Amino acid sequence: MEFSESAEASQFRHEVREWLNRTLVGDYRRLGTSAEMGAHDWHVRVAWEQELGRAGWLGLTWPKAFGGREASVAEELVFAQEYTLANGPQRAGFFGEGLLGPTLITFGSPEQQARFLPPILRGDEYWCQGFSEPGAGSDLAGVRTTAVLDGDTWRIDGQKVWTSQAQFAQWIFVLCRTELEEKAHKALSYLLVPIDQPGVEVRPLKDLSGNDHFCEVFFTGATTTADMVVGGRGNGWKTAMGTLGFERGTAFMAQQLRFAKEFENVRALAVQQGLADDLEVRQRLARAYGELEIMRWSGLRNVTRFMHGGQPGPEGSIGKLFWSKWHQRLGELEVDLLGANALIMHDEGSIVHDFQHTFLFSRAHTIYAGSTEIQRNIVGERVLGLPRE
Repeated sequence: MEFSESAEASQFRHEVREWLNRTLVGDYRRLGTSAEMGAHDWHVRVAWEQELGRAGWLGLTWPKAFGGREASVAEELVFAQEYTLANGPQRAGFFGEGLLGPTLITFGSPEQQARFLPPILRGDEYWCQGFSEPGAGSDLAGVRTTAVLDGDTWRIDGQKVWTSQAQFAQWIFVLCRTELEEKAHKALSYLLVPIDQPGVEVRPLKDLSGNDHFCEVFFTGATTTADMVVGGRGNGWKTAMGTLGFERGTAFMAQQLRFAKEFENVRALAVQQGLADDLEVRQRLARAYGELEIMRWSGLRNVTRFMHGGQPGPEGSIGKLFWSKWHQRLGELEVDLLGANALIMHDEGSIVHDFQHTFLFSRAHTIYAGSTEIQRNIVGERVLGLPRE
């Protein structure tokens, strides 16, 4: 593993930090203290995304030919670190810039790239991901949403669920069955579908924390043009796996920094509550800190591999298993330290509200982005080489 920072990376860090100090002010700074994203602040998040676009921070690692900055892995890591340390707002454009953009660069046609990449880089167009269904969450190969080609138009019928930000997005990338005579993976295609049309209905879902981060999306004769297939007909599985692979990047390092800041707040709460010398509390804090260090060193090892041309692989499932349970345990410690105060919901922006949100929302960590059961299968079969389930 290599940890020394080059002169170029140090200069880049200074550039990022100076820009954040100058720009992350007022309403933008207040967004950084919010654990939730909703209709009340979406317009501010869009404005922030456009600030990022004007400054050239969107598409940071994209090739210059596609409007990106072609930054190195080290620079990508530096930006993630500085953005997190500055309490940068939760990104409104993650699904477009972080997932669809790289997917189009890798699998898209020149026409798709020309149509969709520039608005993403400007922060003008927003996307959501239509993969999971009521009967096909972790098992994506079982999706039942269908798309039938009628002349030069796809007609889509079915349902998606747990679709983040669908109530704000203009477009959705949809994994659906187009080759109805084929089975499993070979039946799937990856379509780009406009949301603002009569055949698409979006219904927000309230979660335990009271937020409507997730949505159901219903397709009833929804349409998109024939040229909106990414990667070719019947290649949807390969394209979708590419999209999911882009989630892993260096985002885990920014996540570890957020976890470290949260841990310090928990440690401070233990002192404030007079529980810093309690044996059980000390043991739980020690375990959380030790596992946080494991995440940090594991992340640095991955960064080193990426810097030498390595790509995200099935080992990412080990990290997902580890951090999802870690954050659940930390949320449990947070409400235990709060005691009876945790039973009364506090206003957004308070540290107590953030702890309550962590406890409630972290229940989903072992389900979304691949359930714990699926992640264990991936580790067993693709990392350890064990027989398939």
